[in-house]
Amino acid sequence: MKFFIDTANVDEIREANAMGMVDGVTTNPSLIAKEGRDFKEIIAEICSLVDGPISAEVISLDTEGMVSEARELAKIDDNIVIKIPMTVDGLKAVRLLTAEEIKTNVTLIFSPLQALMAAKAGASFVSPFVGRLDDLSHEGMELVEQVVEIYSNYAFDTEVIVASIRNPLHVLESALIGADIATIPFSVLKKLAAHPLTDKGIKAFLDDWKKARK
Repeated sequence: MKFFIDTANVDEIREANAMGMVDGVTTNPSLIAKEGRDFKEIIAEICSLVDGPISAEVISLDTEGMVSEARELAKIDDNIVIKIPMTVDGLKAVRLLTAEEIKTNVTLIFSPLQALMAAKAGASFVSPFVGRLDDLSHEGMELVEQVVEIYSNYAFDTEVIVASIRNPLHVLESALIGADIATIPFSVLKKLAAHPLTDKGIKAFLDDWKKARK
């Protein structure tokens, strides 16, 4: 399974990249707004750091506006993927952009039928949001499982990005289900490497080493 990092913070991207854990990056307007920098400037810098898909989201809600924005964003780098909201206008935009060989990531997927429609429109990626479904007492990972099964049934090329990940268990379940990608906040990514028994083992080794040197 590929790991994308869900952030627009270049320091987080550098650190995660140094671990070899970054196969791509997902951003959104909220994440970029937190950085207080020019949108295109941040995206260009991220592209210089990561050799993989970089999702940049459009702001327009109508098809014409989405396509226009997408064309401009695609000029930044060959690795740019255009993040499109799951709407009727969004599906129309995906179809047009796919015909122009511009990659798309349909975001805010909350049902398997939405994911099916996005794949049929030609989306390169879809992003089911598991954490937000969990918040509403729905099983977010059940959605991922259904999407993976549907895509397998019909051999769609669209890749599944598990999004809105809140904890390491979401990552584990995504891997067990067979999702293509998990896009992970930096805070959660660091937790994947942690385990109390690892810490305990390191402490024991160091304590034994100190005793041996006395």
